[in-house]
Amino acid sequence: MKDGVLKGRWAAVLAVVVALVLVVAACGPAPAGTAATQKVVRIGSLEQLTGGAAAATAYAHQGQADYFEYANDQELIPGVRIDYLWADTGLQVAQEISTYRKFLDQDVPFILAILSVEHFKKLVDKDHVPMLAYVPTADVIYPPGWLYAMYPTWAESFAVWGKWVMDNWKEDRPPKLALMGTDEVSGVRALDEAIPYVESLGIEFLPTEYVGWVPIDSTTQLLRLAQQEVDYVFICPIWTTALPILRDAERLGLTDQIKFAGLENTQSVGMIEALGPALDGYTAPRTVPWYEETEIPGIQLLHELRQRGGSGLGYQGDDSHPVVAAAIAVEAVRRAIEDVGYENLDGAAVKAALDSFDDFDVYGLVQISYTPEDHRGWNKARVYQVKDGKVMPASDWMEAPMIKE
Repeated sequence: MKDGVLKGRWAAVLAVVVALVLVVAACGPAPAGTAATQKVVRIGSLEQLTGGAAAATAYAHQGQADYFEYANDQELIPGVRIDYLWADTGLQVAQEISTYRKFLDQDVPFILAILSVEHFKKLVDKDHVPMLAYVPTADVIYPPGWLYAMYPTWAESFAVWGKWVMDNWKEDRPPKLALMGTDEVSGVRALDEAIPYVESLGIEFLPTEYVGWVPIDSTTQLLRLAQQEVDYVFICPIWTTALPILRDAERLGLTDQIKFAGLENTQSVGMIEALGPALDGYTAPRTVPWYEETEIPGIQLLHELRQRGGSGLGYQGDDSHPVVAAAIAVEAVRRAIEDVGYENLDGAAVKAALDSFDDFDVYGLVQISYTPEDHRGWNKARVYQVKDGKVMPASDWMEAPMIKE
């Protein structure tokens, strides 16, 4: 039985790798054939299309590629074409810094980064090039500098989830909670700053259980938590981490005993398809709407872009994140050119444009604002829950507390 489970997991990983090869082959930097007749602005993107996070980051890559193509087709920056430069860094810090240097050599005035970027904070401050991070840990955006985010830190979203738990807790004892995930800056360590806040709400923390990006077997960790009568297990950081854990919990008969939750990306289409009824009740604090909320213009645009792109990648659930990131990049460059002119465009001009954002509406998905004290962009989160195979809102949008050391 165990051999069969392992083979199934490796088959899933192989399928992801094959899909990534197709994505990478289809989505390289745009050709520069029109550069002689049209002004071009290069936007760089640090991505992880190989390694433990590849299954999740492939969707971010495709979403950015689709939006930049859309921006060029619609001439969102009049007279200027966006050249989307991206590179696979494989979660290797040395490769990320090397790629960053190459972007600077190509006069890139703005950089997107899909995973952890704490090691860039001093670099971008020194080089005066703004960077937009998908993973906003406290070290990234506090104190504010040249690093920007799109939404609250994962710790702050976790705090929103903790408040929701206590608002709905009915017993006369504190709920017991354990974190479970990778021992990474973008894993459970991303929630460290929120632990005192969540404890102050009345939640009791059990010792954290660590696993890999794609856990082979989490039986020991789950049984240890069950013996401690844990109520909630909160999983970090992505769905390829959560899926094997939930499979093991189902096999051990723990899905009725323990309530499971996790960061936004852990609540995914792949999880629902793989686990079915075993995932019912799974909660996550989300900072953008679910991909099926088609009454929202940004979700409608997402579906249009995915169909236009023709990647065949399907949906992950939080697919509007790359739309938000790319839209911020395009709008910041547009404003910067309007302010200083194309010939004077540089990182400082783009930063000044970002600092001018005041409730910039990204197609009804989020409203982005930056202040000298707050580079989160969007400061709200909402708890979503899986019910009968559907991801549904379980709370209103709640303001995330600003949590920093």
